[in-house]
Amino acid sequence: MKKIAIILIFGALIVHTSCNSHIEHHEEESTFFVTSALKLDTAITKEYVSQIHAIQHIDIRAQERGFLQNIYVDEGQFVKKGQLLFQIMPNLYQAEQQRAQAEADFAEIEYLNTKRLADSNVVAQNELAMAKAQFDKAKAELSLANVHLKFTEIRAPFDGFIDRFHVRLGSLIDEGELLTSLSDNSEMWVYFNVPEAEYLEYQTEVKSEEPLQVDLLMANNKPFEFSGEVRTIEADFNNETGNIAFRATFPNPKGLLRHGETGNVIVRVPLEKALLIPQKCTFEILDKKYVYVIGDDHVVHAKQISILAELPHIYAIADGLTAQDKILLDGLRMVRENDKIETEFVEPAKAISDLELYAE
Repeated sequence: MKKIAIILIFGALIVHTSCNSHIEHHEEESTFFVTSALKLDTAITKEYVSQIHAIQHIDIRAQERGFLQNIYVDEGQFVKKGQLLFQIMPNLYQAEQQRAQAEADFAEIEYLNTKRLADSNVVAQNELAMAKAQFDKAKAELSLANVHLKFTEIRAPFDGFIDRFHVRLGSLIDEGELLTSLSDNSEMWVYFNVPEAEYLEYQTEVKSEEPLQVDLLMANNKPFEFSGEVRTIEADFNNETGNIAFRATFPNPKGLLRHGETGNVIVRVPLEKALLIPQKCTFEILDKKYVYVIGDDHVVHAKQISILAELPHIYAIADGLTAQDKILLDGLRMVRENDKIETEFVEPAKAISDLELYAE
């Protein structure tokens, strides 16, 4: 009997201790941290894949047929406007120019002689007109021969970098054949595609007349040191993707960027008086976002919200909350609708700073 009594007493002590522990644990968890949305001027960062193009990029093609006699530059070389790049063997065109020059000289002499005779009324004015027409025709043929001869010299139409050669010295070149490409990299055009919704947001919300300032993240994940401006938006949307192309212009004084590169355009969109909450305050039901709002009566109610923008660990709220609403910060899985809880308020700035984010 004594053993049974001892066992019963020991069991009662265990049950009593367990109940006390449960009560103490419940009391420890019964106070929940709440906070409010932080109203703040901030900005969100959006990143777009981009293609980088030279402000001028053209193909250099032969304008006459013939053998490539000289190459005066090298691949990748910077050239100045008017600099001689290639020469096609000019012998045939020189001969044609000399023949045209001789015919023009002969026609001029004939015209001048006829004019003297016409001034003396020796020949009719019709003969003078015929001589003048022959002279004009010879001059026109001389001009054409000079143009053909000039076309045997291929010169740079603007300052830029020479691309790879598509021909070699001595090659027989046809009219219009591609020789190389020339790129003016003093400024770069960077194209990136923007979804329709973001385009509409940009057009309706950006009130400033100043161009949108953007940055460029290069392929090595390092930022380009100069900022660019969005100066042009293409006319039409792509029906297949639903995107429209923006074009940003970047200065390139050091020539670091080259035609055909890729990168990411970084767009910072300002948000004035945005309501910011930690993402951990939210939960999802059927793809809709909710928070628990705590009323003055300490009762928990779920409230649907809509998201304006997403930052690292933070949501900017478009609708559903005010700066005065108190929302549950922690312990979302420990409460239910209409629960009555004790709360401790955490200042919004502290709740955000505790996320260990860098300030925008």
